[in-house]
This record gives sequence, structure tokens and C-alpha cells, in this order.
Amino acid sequence: MRILLLNLYYPPDTSATAKMAQTVVEALSARHDVTVLCGRPSYDPMERRPWRLWQTEVTERVRITRVGSTDYPRLAMKRRVLNYLSYVALAIPLSLFLRCDLVLAMTDPPFEGIVGAVIALLKNKTYVYNIRDMYPDMALGGAIVPPGLLARIWERLHRSALRRARRVIVLGEDMRARIIAKGVDPSGIEIVRDGAVIPPPDAPPPALDAEIIRTIRGECKFVLVHAGNIGFYGAWETLITAVRGLQEAGVGLVFVGEGAQRKRVETLAGGAKNVRFLPFFPANRIPSVLAAPDAHVITVKRGLEGVVVPSKMYEILAAGKPIVAVAPEETDAASLGAKFGFAVSADPDSPENVATAIRSLVVDKAKLQSMGRAARAVATDYDRVKELQKFVKIIEEAVNA
Repeated sequence: MRILLLNLYYPPDTSATAKMAQTVVEALSARHDVTVLCGRPSYDPMERRPWRLWQTEVTERVRITRVGSTDYPRLAMKRRVLNYLSYVALAIPLSLFLRCDLVLAMTDPPFEGIVGAVIALLKNKTYVYNIRDMYPDMALGGAIVPPGLLARIWERLHRSALRRARRVIVLGEDMRARIIAKGVDPSGIEIVRDGAVIPPPDAPPPALDAEIIRTIRGECKFVLVHAGNIGFYGAWETLITAVRGLQEAGVGLVFVGEGAQRKRVETLAGGAKNVRFLPFFPANRIPSVLAAPDAHVITVKRGLEGVVVPSKMYEILAAGKPIVAVAPEETDAASLGAKFGFAVSADPDSPENVATAIRSLVVDKAKLQSMGRAARAVATDYDRVKELQKFVKIIEEAVNA
């Protein structure tokens, strides 16, 4: 089968969707020919590309075609829109000349699902839509786009794209529920989780960097870590308020990462001694970051359940660490955490509730250890290899459905 995958970002871009697109391509290309139609590297890329109307790289069964989109950096938010628009303007006409049996779209740019539906319609090909983040819901929830005519048109086009897709692949139960609420046939919605790499039972534990662990833990008795993007989706004010009130209990919160909301969160922290901010560590040091705290924080503010599904949850489980889910009960982190016992959840609108949940772990070491064991036990259910096999099977069956 010949598959055309659409996503603006692809390595050497370093975004989460670029890495996941590469992972999906590696799984699909073991049995099928894949063409990736992406843009010039712009998301903190490891290397740049000179401008060409388009340029193609070929490796075995994978053809990577990059259109000459603009490459403004990701933090230049307004100019970054030009990256999106120039990519779409060049990708749609070029796609008509690329042979395929199936069009697979991801969610960069945020309206890529609509673009994929248009391309599939023009080419009269099967369409599969893999949703990483739900738009325009996320843009509205993060106050990036105000309610109004643009949002209504975007939503209408997006619902049309969802109905046009032979299969919609989502990241969790919460996202599936949100799409069903939009009037999409549930039979065409499949869940494929990002999962984690699960080492064999006899594999030695990963080597840990003691210096990184000391840096993260600092002087606090009980340490929470939020690792990853500090974006528009988090209940940051609730979380910061709760942790500031736990300073005397020896609780510390460490943010490891960057993001559009980092400056705002730093302002909310207001110099609190028990809230610290660290940059991303190299990829080979991630096991040390995961191992450092007593528990990890996952946060989704109310109204965005199913809009964003933090994939870092699976890496945390594989590390055998408990989770504090500052998120609505409908989110996978909260619902699965309650079901399997690896997380405590707290109301993202109540600092008092969050503080109570954290304090319950501080005073009950047995509970903390039990949650860690539960995390490690359930992690094997989300083996990335098995999830990718499921993804490939869905793609193969979609053509013949």
C-alpha cells in the first residue's frame, strides 16, 4: 500500500508530533511505501534546510517531500502562522501529483485534519485522521482564538473532516468521548495510545545520573515534577496556589521544560522558594528526570478534557512513579489512575483539593509506594510496540472497509 502522511513537522524538527510522525512512519514503512509531505524544519530543528519550492529525500520505503514553507521559529507565534499558511498553500497542489492509496493526516498545523480531508476528496482516496490535539477546541480553551465567526467556521469544517474520515485515530477514551459528542459515528473512532517503550523483564535498569537527581530534588522533603510543555492547557494557577501553601510541609514543585505559558507560570510562582524551573535535559537523561521526584504532575484545566491527552503519562508509568492528576475526572490520567491505582486526582479549580491530594501522599509513604507498584504493573498494557501494531492494522483495514 502507498500511504501519504501529512504533517508540517518532521525530523529534524523536534516537536512531539514530529517525533511521533517519525515513529508512525517507521512502523508503517516496514510493510508499506510511505510518502511524508511536510514543511521546512522550523520547530527547534537540529538542522535547517535551504529554501526550495520542494525537495525530496528518499530512504528505502520512505520518501520525505518538504515544501518551501517559511521557517519562522516556534516562539514567534504571529509569524509562525505564516509557516502554517505557506505549508498548506504549497502542500495541497503538490499532493495531487503524489501517488497514494490512503491519505493520513495528523494535527500540525492545527487545521491539518481539514487539509487532509480536502486532499483525500480531490484525490478520491481513503482518508484516515490521527488526532494529536483537538482543534479548534484547544485554540478556544487556551484563548488563542476568541469565540466568533472564525471559530464557528473552523468547527464546522472540522466536523466535516471528521465525518469524511474512514477512521479517526485518537489518543484516549476522553478524546473519543469528545468526538462522539460532535456527532461522529463511534464505530469509526479508534483509540491508539502513545504508550512507552517497555524493556524486557530481564533488562538491567537504566543508568541514572545522580547529579540530575540532586538538581531536581534540591532541599525539599517531597518533590513533585511537571516535565514537558508548559502550554495553554494546564490548571497552572490552581497548582501553584496549592503548592505555595505546602512549603512548610517540605513540598517542592519543579518544572522541567519550556512552553508558551512558562513566563506566566513563573509570574504566578512569584519567587516562591518551593517552586523551581529547569530547562529540558538531553534525551538520554530522561530516565533520570523520571526517577527523580516522589510523584509527577499531570494537569488539564476544566473544559479541555479530551482536547489534549498528555502522552508523558505512559513514560511515567514505565518509570514506576505515582501521578498527581490535577484534572477533571473524565481525563484518562484521572480515570485510569483511579481504576488502576497509580494516581490521585484533584479538582483543577480547587487549590484546597489539590493541596489535600498532595498532602495525602506526603504523610502516607505506604500509599505512595503502592501507587508506584501499580504504575509499573499497568505500564505493560501500554507497550508502544503493541500500540503501533494496532495503528498499522487500522490503516490496513481502512482501505478495505
